[in-house]
Amino acid sequence: MQLQFRQKALSKLQSPEELDVPVRFARPQGRLVLAVTAVVMAAACFWAVTGSVASELSAPGILTHAEGSYVLQSPVAGQVTAVLSKEGELLPGGAPLLTVRTEQRTETVRTVAAGRVTALLAKIGAVVATGADLATVERIDRPDDPLVAVLYAPGGNGSTIPVGSPVDLTVQSVPAQQFGVLRGHVLAVGRVPETRQQIAGFLGDSQLGEQFSAQGQPVAVVVQLDKSAGTKSGYAWSSASGPPYAIGSTTLVSGAIHLAAQHPIDWVLP
Repeated sequence: MQLQFRQKALSKLQSPEELDVPVRFARPQGRLVLAVTAVVMAAACFWAVTGSVASELSAPGILTHAEGSYVLQSPVAGQVTAVLSKEGELLPGGAPLLTVRTEQRTETVRTVAAGRVTALLAKIGAVVATGADLATVERIDRPDDPLVAVLYAPGGNGSTIPVGSPVDLTVQSVPAQQFGVLRGHVLAVGRVPETRQQIAGFLGDSQLGEQFSAQGQPVAVVVQLDKSAGTKSGYAWSSASGPPYAIGSTTLVSGAIHLAAQHPIDWVLP
């Protein structure tokens, strides 16, 4: 047996190399897989250069007016003896709002600028300190001043939001499944992120300042509402007629900002 093995080994060493035998590098199935892979990669590259992908950015916000609101504070310490206005009333600048009696005199607190009283924080008989919040006044000149939506987008996304981008607004007081969403376009984008104090100062509400800055300092995005003469609210909705009632300021909204479509290759190129 051992001798037979040695003879086979010697005969193999003595035989010439089979140089004239062709080498098969890949089977037909392998060539098919390579061809399919090449086609898929070519199609992906073509789509990456010529295709486009739409994206949107979600941000919370509120319906308000372009000039925002301010908080009227007590200039003195004392007791509120009279409330001379009511919530919802439109007042000119310098109008008497309430009176505070101190130990020496009675002080009349007046509006700083024209606007609509959105909240009366002090009632008759309340004892207030100097600097205490008495009322919130929204800065408007006429009852028909148009509304805007102010969205607070994450600070790092401000540069990706172009002016004119379409926006869909889900209004908290309007059932979206029944009446759709409110339409608008980006009017302006803040240059720098805003602090909690800045947000509270513009909206006249410290709680809203905390709410909109809970995830960090956001960028303010002002949205102009699209108008429509065929709806009760006077603004355009995704449904034909929108809600059968008007919408008011200080209503919370959730906005979906539709960003410009991008080529997929832009995601990997610097």
